[in-house]
Amino acid sequence: VQLQASGGGLVQGGDSLRLSCAASRRTFSNNCVAWFRQAPGKEREFVAAISWNGGTTNYADSLKGRFTISRDNSKNTVYLQMSSLKPEDTAVYSCAANIHAVCGAGTEISRYRYWGQGTLVTVSS
Repeated sequence: VQLQASGGGLVQGGDSLRLSCAASRRTFSNNCVAWFRQAPGKEREFVAAISWNGGTTNYADSLKGRFTISRDNSKNTVYLQMSSLKPEDTAVYSCAANIHAVCGAGTEISRYRYWGQGTLVTVSS
């Protein structure tokens, strides 16, 4: 599976932004998908994950209420809606996927086999 993240950009604090993760094949609907982010000088961290049918979602505790993950399997796309953005949300956001039986919308990086290149989100104060 090839993944392409898009939608990043420069926004002001308090703004909203929606990221997209587009997959290359129809069997994407069998995959769970996650978003991770990596800020400059920091380790990659889990943001959110969604099960193959969207029935289960998982969020980093610190982001609950501000970020929402969703998917449209008819478009082979997963979205990350981010609201009330803060400067500390500045990072490269990457999407990752694997067959649902392996990743199960989990938080661990090791659960995900396929990775996109990432899209940069910069939040100014």
